[in-house]
Order: sequence, then C-alpha cells, then structure tokens
Amino acid sequence: MKPSFLTDEHDMFRDALRKMLEKEVYPYYERWEEERAIPREVWNKLGENGFLLPWVDEKYGGLGLDFSYSTVLFEELEKVGSGIASGICLHSDIVTPYISIYGTEEQKKKWLPKSVTGEFISAIAMTEPGAGSDLAGIRTTAKRNGEHYIVNGEKTFITNGGNADYVIVVCKTNPDAEPAHRGISLLVIEDGTEGFKRGKQLNKVGMHSGDTAELIFDNAKVHVENLLGEEGKGFYYLMEQLQQERLVVALQVQIEAERMLELTISYVKERTAFGKTIADFQHTQYKIAEMATEIDLGRTYVNRLIEMHLQGKEIVKEVSMAKWWISEMAKRVAAEAMQLHGGYGYMEEYEIARRYRDIPVTSIYAGTTEIMKNIIAKKILQD
Repeated sequence: MKPSFLTDEHDMFRDALRKMLEKEVYPYYERWEEERAIPREVWNKLGENGFLLPWVDEKYGGLGLDFSYSTVLFEELEKVGSGIASGICLHSDIVTPYISIYGTEEQKKKWLPKSVTGEFISAIAMTEPGAGSDLAGIRTTAKRNGEHYIVNGEKTFITNGGNADYVIVVCKTNPDAEPAHRGISLLVIEDGTEGFKRGKQLNKVGMHSGDTAELIFDNAKVHVENLLGEEGKGFYYLMEQLQQERLVVALQVQIEAERMLELTISYVKERTAFGKTIADFQHTQYKIAEMATEIDLGRTYVNRLIEMHLQGKEIVKEVSMAKWWISEMAKRVAAEAMQLHGGYGYMEEYEIARRYRDIPVTSIYAGTTEIMKNIIAKKILQD
C-alpha cells in the first residue's frame, strides 16, 4: 500500500527518474563498479533533470519540493546500487541542508545553485584516523589569523572526498574549550584552496563505484567568510541534522533488503534441485517467510518515521532505532539470500554478490549500531 505522503505527483517524479536511470545508468553501472568511479556526467544529467536537491528553494535553482520527493530519489538510486546512491544521497540531502539552514545568503547563492545542477559535488568531513564516533575527540584545528583560518589535520572515509568541489569540514576553532564539543566549528573548504590536498582513494570491500577518500589539510588557508553558522556551534549543528541523515540511511538500507529478497525469490523459483525448484522446499519457504516479515516490519516503521519527519517532529530516538535495526536486519537478509543462491551467489555476475558485500558497512557509517543503542537508551532513561 502506497504511504500517505506519496501522491500522483510523486509517481510522475519517479517515472521520469526511472526512465533516466534506465537509459543513462543501469546499462553502465557494473562497468562503473569495475572502474571504481561514477562519471561526473551522471551528476550533471541528474541535475539537469531536476533530480538533485529537489527541496531547494526556486530562487536557488531548486524545485521547492519537500523531503518526500527526496525519498523517491533514494529509493530509485538504491535499486541501482549503493555505490551510486551513497554519494548522491549524501550530497542531495545530508550535506547541502547545512548550507541551506546555517549558511548566509551569500553562501547559499555561491554553493546551492551549482549543487542543484550537479556542477558542484559536496562532502562532509567528520571522521579522522583517530576519531570516528567521538566527534569531541577530533584533532583537526582551524586557527584564526586575520581574515583567514589556518586549517591543519586529516580526515578519512570521506564519501565524495575525491571529487568534491567543496567540503564541510568539522574542526576545532577553540582546542581549549571545555567541554571539548563547544570548540567545534564548521568550515566550507573549496577545491583549489591553498594547503588542501586529496589523499588516496580508499579500496573498500563494497560500494566499489562510490568515491571514498582521505583529505589532508596542511596549513590550508580558508577565508573567514567560509565559516558556516557561528563559531563554536558546529557540534550542535551536527546533532540537529543527524536525524535526517540517519533516516536517509535507514531508508536506503531498507531498499537494499527489499531488493535482495526480490532477487532471491526470483532465483529460487527458477533454480531446480532433486527434481523440483528450490522454492518447493519447506526450508526455503520458511527462510523467505522470515525475511519477508522482517522486511515488511522495517518498511512500515521507516514509512511512519518519514511521515513524522515531514511533520517536523523530533524523532531522534526513533530514527536511531530504525538505523540500527534495519541495517542489522539487512545483514541477516544478505546472508540468507546468499545462502539460498548457493555457489552462484558467490559469483560476481550475480547481483546478490554485489549487494552482499555492500551491506555490512551500513551498520557502521552514520553512527554505528552501538552508538545508536547508546542514544536510544539515554532517550528512554531520561524520560
């Protein structure tokens, strides 16, 4: 049953997007996985057709739509694969909202229009070699020197890091602040900035076509005009936006689980053993029933959270529940789906093999399962 937040207009948006993907993306995606890169032309084509940042105000080149249209974008991209979905979804609904919400009018005019067209690719740099979930422990510093900040530090596991035209960098403008998170600020550092270098492209287990890189700041000179929001407020801005980020990830992983079940049902209906299809075995039927039940529960919950998010409700606890449970559920589905494919599931020409290796990281990025449980427990015990 179609959720209440989707209308005929969403169906039209989906149909147009799907037609573009069928023409410009599906035929080439496996090649991009092998080449470990998504061409920039794909970003341009998505932008030209209004599929990037559909929520952005029309005066900055967007369509002025709401988050519900972004969910359609996530679903259709995830059906193609996580390698393309992760970077585009991060750009469209995780990074650029920081510019829209906390940026000055000049910053919005500078970065949003070209982000809408796909001319600009964005990234956000939080994680460091020695600091992952513990944002207060970051070591990247930004010291004020006249009209510039001098930035030093390293970031790793940065989605879109290799190709980003601008990066929102989480750094410490006051390393001596107590508590430490009060010294965190957000700086927008642009490609070509003096002292900003790209590290190596990271060789991941999955999501091969996704751009994930190291970033290095060696006395990078960043104008004070690139400070996003107020100095010392960066940690609070991050906390305010993590609700949407984790909802985006929960929805993406839900789509992955649905796609893996679809592939498995198709396979067991066709594959024969001992004179009958694998689908005829009771064990197979039980496994399909178990996967379908968990997936349906996940879909019902994530749709409910999308509705609540669209209504402007605070659902940090609930999106944390969705993020950890759905990502762990998808890992179970991936393992069962691979098993039911037998030896063929381990072959690269079968889509399930790619989905299987793409899934494990989803319980790590955007907040690990353990961090999600910490957040949930604190919210419950504080009530």
